[in-house]
Parts: sequence; structure tokens; C-alpha cells
Amino acid sequence: MAITIKKVSSKKELKTFIRFNYELYKENPYSVPDLYDDMLNTFSPKKNAAFEFCEAEYFLAYKDNKVVGRIAGIINKRANETWNKKEVRFGWIDFLDDIEISRALLDAVAQWGKSKGMDTIQGPLGFTDFDAEGMLVEGFDQLSTMSTIYNHPYYPQHMDRLGFEKDADWVEYKIYIPEAIPDKHKRISDLIQRKFNLTIKKYTSRKKLAAEYGQAIFELMNEAYAPLYGFSALSQGQINQYIKMYLPIVDLNMLTLVTDADGKLVAVGISMPSMSEALRKSKGRLLPLGWYYLGKLLFLRKYPKVLDLLLVAVKPEYQNKGVNALLFSDLIPAYQQLGFHYAESNPELELNGKVQAQWEYFKTEQHKRRRAYKKSIL
Repeated sequence: MAITIKKVSSKKELKTFIRFNYELYKENPYSVPDLYDDMLNTFSPKKNAAFEFCEAEYFLAYKDNKVVGRIAGIINKRANETWNKKEVRFGWIDFLDDIEISRALLDAVAQWGKSKGMDTIQGPLGFTDFDAEGMLVEGFDQLSTMSTIYNHPYYPQHMDRLGFEKDADWVEYKIYIPEAIPDKHKRISDLIQRKFNLTIKKYTSRKKLAAEYGQAIFELMNEAYAPLYGFSALSQGQINQYIKMYLPIVDLNMLTLVTDADGKLVAVGISMPSMSEALRKSKGRLLPLGWYYLGKLLFLRKYPKVLDLLLVAVKPEYQNKGVNALLFSDLIPAYQQLGFHYAESNPELELNGKVQAQWEYFKTEQHKRRRAYKKSIL
């Protein structure tokens, strides 16, 4: 039977689009489902501030009247203007192991992009860097994280067969929490703190944190991440959205700010306990039991042995000067006290030596790799 591609045009079809991933991976021990309600918000122009500068279409693939695949097409106008590109992104791609399904899905996005004047298709990428990006190409036997994509090993095989080329790779590390801060690491952090007159700031009130540094945290991200692959600056609408979304749930013991003599933000490190197992138990739903598993972790502080490094950002003029060491000299004792065994780095660009250099004094294991692909659609 031929593959039929249908554009998502109703809430019922969007629900099918979101839940297809869970149905495909519900028996897989390494996949971590997205929360259904979060995905509804992500795909809604009324709820996702990225639609200020993005447009999107969602497609479902059918065979024998059954859903066999899904894909999102996204045009991030701000990223295209920033990098002088005409690229349409594909994201949230899932399919059964049938080359005709993957071909039809990618062709649907390519044709939509071409109709909008684009000349290249790239992905998997989301609306912005806050969405999961990169197709898993190594580490299929490792538990995923809440901010990354898990996919079957046949996905990258399909990309190769369909003529896509590597555009960028990210690597991920397990970073083992040391029993003590490495001596050289401690010496560097002490030296840097004195040399640049830096101060470590901690908060006990999330409301006060948001009021005093919420805006500055995301402005620092815009500055620090500007040179990175495909990055588009966060709009004020996105910043407002993320302040409300993320800061109220962080454990303040796992958030460290570094400021200069004038109180200006120089660096930030934000981490949180891994939500992977809680999300797996919730099966992507807050109800009926999802609230129990997630609430137990976020509010009762019943933490696993693994933490996720969500965000490390350093002002460009302070990069490669040891400020990262200062951040982790403060965070490591908190990790030890909370009983964590190792951290998931989450994706780091393969060629980003500045980021990977910060782990040189720790025991690490590079256990995953993911890839963005591209192909001309002219």
C-alpha cells in the first residue's frame, strides 16, 4: 500500500501526532517520553513564544489507514536571518522501519519548505535550542534524558540512504561526581575569583532570584550561545515564558550565579535531578499518576543518583579563563550532599572545545552522540 501524508489540522490529529512517539517507544527501556501537556504548548502558536519568529506545519504518515510516522516542519526566520540561510527544519520525526515512510515524511517537509523559498532541509531541530535536537547515532543502550531525543538505530541508516549529509554532531558525557574537588580545579577557581574580583551568589527564594536575575540569566544565554550552531537569540516573549516555566521548579542548591564587582552576571550554572525515570513512570501524562512521580522528585526532593546539567553559560570575555571551575567548585559539594553519583552533560557540540575542556579534571565517559543532517532541496 502507498504511504499517505496528511497535514495535521485538528486537535485530535495533533494528539495523535504527539502520542505516536509514546506508542512507538512504550516498550523501549531507554526512551523517555515527553509530557503530553508540554508538547501541546510547544506546538501551539498561542502558547509558544517562538512563533513570534517561527512558522510550522505538522504531518502524519498513514499506511493501511494506520499512523506509521510523524514529522514537524519548522522555519525559524530569526535563525535564517542570523546565519544568512534559507533552511527549513524538520523535527519530532518518528517512523516505522520502512524507507518509503521516512522518504515521504521528509519529502513533505522539503516540499513545504521549498514552497516558502527555502533551499535546504536540516534537522532534527526544534523551534529553538530549548527544544530537543540531533538524531541519536551512538548510545542506543543508554537511558535518554528529558531534554534529548531517543530514536531507534535504523533512523540514521534511513538518513544515509536518503542522501542526507552530516551537518553537525553533539557528544554527551557521564561526568562522575568526585569525592573531593580536584586540587587543580580548586586552585584555578580560587585564583580566578581573586583575579577578577568575582562573587558566588546563591538564593533561597525563587521569587527573588527571578526578580533580580531572571532576565539577566537568559540575556547571558543569548550572549554566550550566539556563535553556536543554528542558535537564534531568545525574544523577550521567550525570556518571559522561560522565567515562569523553569525558575519556579529549580532546586536552588543546584543553581549558582557568578557576578563581577558591580553585581553584573558573569556566569550561571543550573542543574536538576534527572527526571528520566519519573517521566517513564508517568508515561508522558500528568494524570492519573504522573503528578505523583514528578511531584515526588521536584517537591519532596526524592532524588535519583543522576543529575542533568541543564545550563552552563559564561560571558564571552570570561570564557577560557577558569570561571567554569568557580561554578563547579560551588556546585560539587551540593551534588555530594544530595547523593548524586554522576551528571549527564546533555548535548555539547563536538567542536566546542571550550565546553569540553571544563571536564578535564573529572572522570568522564562519552556515551552518546547525536547528529543534525542537511540536504539541498533545490
